[in-house]
Amino acid sequence: MRRTILAATLAAALSTTLLATTPFAWAASDNAAATKDTAKAPNAGALLFEQPQMKNTTPGSTLSYDYLRRSGIVKGPYGPPLNDAIKLTIEPGKSAESRDIRVQMFSGGNRVPAGPFTDMAGNPVLSLFLENHLKGLAGLLEANPRYIKNAIRKGLREKATVTPVQVDFKGRKVEGWRVEMKPFEGDAQTERMRGFDTTTYTFIVAPEVPGEIVSLEARTLKPDGGELLEERLDYDQKDS
Repeated sequence: MRRTILAATLAAALSTTLLATTPFAWAASDNAAATKDTAKAPNAGALLFEQPQMKNTTPGSTLSYDYLRRSGIVKGPYGPPLNDAIKLTIEPGKSAESRDIRVQMFSGGNRVPAGPFTDMAGNPVLSLFLENHLKGLAGLLEANPRYIKNAIRKGLREKATVTPVQVDFKGRKVEGWRVEMKPFEGDAQTERMRGFDTTTYTFIVAPEVPGEIVSLEARTLKPDGGELLEERLDYDQKDS
């Protein structure tokens, strides 16, 4: 009974978070240098959460992102693979760099309430992805979602590598950045993470891509190379 009550409380709290979250809720810079890479590489948290990513989007357009989640945990809580989409409808904001954004997060019975977001300069799809991932992972591990969220934020500050990368966009190569980290590696609660301490997060952004978010991924492998979880989001260029 106690576990059921806890799970219900957790689900309600996370649902509310999805409705209200903004990129700044995940911002990780805290005025600290946050990269292991060269001095020329940007700060990971600032790159992901503190840039005017929406400035190159066109009011009246829709940004679409293909979503995939699959798990190798037999009879696990994630269920069968999920293929869906997150769509952002863009309208003008109060400034040239900001936008008002309506969200369709998944479809049909998978639909999750999210947004709308008013006068946003950053792309909310990153926070929506992370909050949804956090909800699933916290439920699976029966863990405090705040603990996991803080570990990811700390990982962006202290464990992220930021490297330049080229991205295919509309038949040409554009410059971007790849952020990669394992935030739970060496965590004090490793023995309770059921193998998810090896989770690798990979984020790719490119300033020339509308909304700048190219792809997001959380991936966990078993010691034998099998897959515990793959959860990813990819920008759909067909709608650009």
